[in-house]
Amino acid sequence: MSDNPPGGAAAPRPGAWRQRYDAARARGVPLDPRSEPVKDVTAYPTDYDPGHLLITRWGALDDLMKALEIAAGDFGWGIELQTLDGVPIDHASALERARRGRDELGLPTIYRVGIFRAPIPGRDDKPVPQVDAWRLLQRARARAGDDAKTILAGVSLDHVLTLDTIGVNPYPTKTNPYPTKTNPYPTKTNPFGVANAPGVESYAMPGSGGRQVVNYIGARPRRTLKLHKHGRRPVVAYLDTGCGTHPWLPGKVVTRAPVVEQHLIGIKEPETDPEVIGDVSGAFDGLIDDSAGHGTFIAGIIRQVCPEADLIAIRVADSQGSVLEGDFMLAVRRLVKWMAMDEKDGGRKIDVINLSLGYYHETPDDELFDHTLNELLVAARRLGCAIVCSSGNDATDRPSFPAALWGWPDAEFVVDDPTDAAPHVSVGALNPNGTMALFSNLGGWVRTYAPGAAVVSTHPPFDGGTQPGTRDNRDGRRRETIDPDDFKGGFAIWSGTSFAAPHVAGMLAASVAKGLMEGTLTSESARVTALRASFEVIKAKLAKRGPTAVCS
Repeated sequence: MSDNPPGGAAAPRPGAWRQRYDAARARGVPLDPRSEPVKDVTAYPTDYDPGHLLITRWGALDDLMKALEIAAGDFGWGIELQTLDGVPIDHASALERARRGRDELGLPTIYRVGIFRAPIPGRDDKPVPQVDAWRLLQRARARAGDDAKTILAGVSLDHVLTLDTIGVNPYPTKTNPYPTKTNPYPTKTNPFGVANAPGVESYAMPGSGGRQVVNYIGARPRRTLKLHKHGRRPVVAYLDTGCGTHPWLPGKVVTRAPVVEQHLIGIKEPETDPEVIGDVSGAFDGLIDDSAGHGTFIAGIIRQVCPEADLIAIRVADSQGSVLEGDFMLAVRRLVKWMAMDEKDGGRKIDVINLSLGYYHETPDDELFDHTLNELLVAARRLGCAIVCSSGNDATDRPSFPAALWGWPDAEFVVDDPTDAAPHVSVGALNPNGTMALFSNLGGWVRTYAPGAAVVSTHPPFDGGTQPGTRDNRDGRRRETIDPDDFKGGFAIWSGTSFAAPHVAGMLAASVAKGLMEGTLTSESARVTALRASFEVIKAKLAKRGPTAVCS
């Protein structure tokens, strides 16, 4: 038995139970489309934080806040304008800060409207309902009537984005918490439990594409191109769970926890780092959290496809694979600001941003859909940076965001998709034989498909609590069956569109590596042109990967 703590976790400190419970706490709640119905507004399922709304732009802030305040009073609630950290801020300061932000970079400033119970004696004599951002938004829309599009423009829910890994699904298909098998002694002899496992959920099973340990015997990625005096390496940034330690991912290759103008991009909490501690949340059961190691796995894929690239690992998601939309947009905003700064002032050129996460919008049409995230990503694209997004793992053609934020044919909403910007690419997943993975989202909004099932890549050296099934030491040697969650070998197999996206991100970075390193691709416009042309070539190449692979 290993002497190491399960999952690489440190010994628990007094009071650590609170931290573990908090880490396992859901970031949001499911939206009930039937609550607070409004004429001509048809809502669909999503997850969101019920305690506040987001505001990213406004015509008249006083009118907007007044509309929300009146609607909140219907429920016995109060509201408060806040920063994304929950710090109260007055209207005048918010307007001034927003004006400065727009003047400087043209990027939206993001605020919250906190909601709290504030019953008034004589009016709210009955217990007031639980605070709910969706009910407040809908009530404000109903009260504003035809003026809602103007007054409430830029007001939205703070959605929960999840990493696109099999097993991290906000809409589970099973409702029975107890498995249907009653025989404690299985009769099957297959070590993976099932043969020809059926359905989407099979991809979560070891042996069918689920995360499992694996031996990697190939050579490590090698840099072979010459870096000229006036050139630079291609740079790929990804927003995920961060990056753990691995021989393939040293500090000279991966920038961790980047800072711009004394502001950290993303989060840095060592005690809950899902790339260092495998078992962060919940009970002390030794099980590795669903998304622990996710960012390291993505980094390894990019390294395999484009060894010449430098990586920027931005930690935004927790070990459960979730992040609030507001926090995510703030990280993207700071990243874009970093890209826009002059290099002599500490700016950093970035060629590709990988986003292996997403959410579903409850009202994705041109009147109610919030365009703030698209605005931030377009700003990055105009700076010569391609955006690559995973499409999601729900086997649906329902658009997922940010993957669907491009001008696809017959789109149900309107987004800014300029032709003078680097491409915005949504990626579905292929099986090893080139067929589309059954779990992969699909539809006209998915631009291409890449290997995403049973992929081999780097993994942090976690050692979970499950032990080998059999041990029989002989001749002074330790002999045992495979320990199913001992990743000290540094490699794993995993499935998800999460891992198809960095394949394409790496291909795009590789396509411009020579020009960047020779110093011939120096201007933003040149990188835009090169990346747009490269994507068409890459899409055609991926379309030929298997006999039934299909690319739109």
